[in-house]
Amino acid sequence: MTVSTCATQLPVVTATLLENAPVAKGIWKLRLETAEIASTFVPGQFVMLRIADRTDPLIGRALAIYSADSKVGTQRSWIELVYQVKGRMTTQLAEMVTGQRLELWGPLGNAFSDKAVEHLVMVAGGIGQTPFLTLAREALGLEVYGNGTRAHGYAQRVHLLYGARSAAYFAGLEEFRQTGLNLELATDDGSIGPPQRVTDLLKAKLNEVRGASIRVVCCGPEPMMEAVSEITHQQHVACEVSLETPMACGIGICFTCVAKVKQADGGWDYKRTCIEGPIFSAADIVW
Repeated sequence: MTVSTCATQLPVVTATLLENAPVAKGIWKLRLETAEIASTFVPGQFVMLRIADRTDPLIGRALAIYSADSKVGTQRSWIELVYQVKGRMTTQLAEMVTGQRLELWGPLGNAFSDKAVEHLVMVAGGIGQTPFLTLAREALGLEVYGNGTRAHGYAQRVHLLYGARSAAYFAGLEEFRQTGLNLELATDDGSIGPPQRVTDLLKAKLNEVRGASIRVVCCGPEPMMEAVSEITHQQHVACEVSLETPMACGIGICFTCVAKVKQADGGWDYKRTCIEGPIFSAADIVW
């Protein structure tokens, strides 16, 4: 593993690919050896990833950190990333084998809240579950992240409401179950349970835990996140969204990942998802 520095003094790590395999229909998980990034990240952050020694594609791809090793003292030796094979970059990623090299820089962005709450409700659509495994482990007190700078064990119950087109697209279910959280699934085609959307599960869950302190976190397709934002607003429940805005640099230079965010004066301004986000209060987003 080698480390260089980009123009902004952000370390660029050249890491060895340890594992790369499909975990669901069109969805793969890779593992990279990188203690530098794994030992400092906090749930919600991401990395920019590109294939070393290739110029096509030239720019990196933003991927949420899905998991990290915790077996080597306080120095986590690897991270895992989950990606959907869709386009040139991810098609090339799926062809890579153990021992090949990837370049990445990070961890980037901000993090989910670690304030105490009775019920932490995670709402995922598509591959929006990717930032939630570490969050669940932290919230339930199973892991400590950020070199001990974060709280842990701050949620009495954690719920994952996970929606997909059909059962074949669910990824990582057993890993989530092993945390001890409450897992509920929704499929568009009814291949698991009746045909329904993940927002239907959310409405039922909020009614079930009404009166308790609740925080909702959400990641997935923008229409789904907008719907979750509206539901939580109507129920007066705090909600954080992890935006999946396409990024080119990840370090705030190119301004390609801006989102409209409400300001205190009633107006709005563009905020960079890679710097001010990717986590925002749902109530602050101009959908």
